[in-house]
Amino acid sequence: MPHDGHDHGSELTETELRVRALESLLIEKGYVDPATLDELVETYETKVGPRNGARVVAKAWTDPEFKAWLLEDATAAIASLGYTGRQGEDMVVLENTPTVHNLVVCTLCSCYPWPVLGLPPTWYKAAPYRARAVSQPRAVLKEFGVELSKDIEVRVWDSTAETRYLVLPIKPAGTDGWSEERLADIITRDSMIGTGIVGTHS
Repeated sequence: MPHDGHDHGSELTETELRVRALESLLIEKGYVDPATLDELVETYETKVGPRNGARVVAKAWTDPEFKAWLLEDATAAIASLGYTGRQGEDMVVLENTPTVHNLVVCTLCSCYPWPVLGLPPTWYKAAPYRARAVSQPRAVLKEFGVELSKDIEVRVWDSTAETRYLVLPIKPAGTDGWSEERLADIITRDSMIGTGIVGTHS
């Protein structure tokens, strides 16, 4: 996928650098407990933010019309659920199938769909993932515990400043008749990036 439109300067924006400096100062002065801060960030990385994306996926699994709309115009379909904003203006949803597995990366920086996935995980922004997801996708997936048979095609999608991707995972067997809420409970952040598979347990 083409990878244009990035700001190829510092890995951190001026605002992010200021936040880091403020965070360091607050910890140094004893106003903030580092463990509590880490727990808060972890909550937003893995629970609060990705919950939006999980609701999008769960609706697609239970509503064929919404799924068709999501695959045709993801930005509008996602916005209809109230998930809009910076880093989510131009969304594309990639459907996993029994023969195709999609994996999302941003090779030159860390473009990420914040409105549906929350804060990007540290590993997503790290150089090893950004480089190896393209050159060795199956090896990377294996490290995340995802082993795919050789007859499954792995497609790697490179996010840009213009386009963010969200993976629509395969709905697990044995979940027919489940409510959207129950389905959303088993959908993980990693499954919507492509580094995970949805099972029947969260």
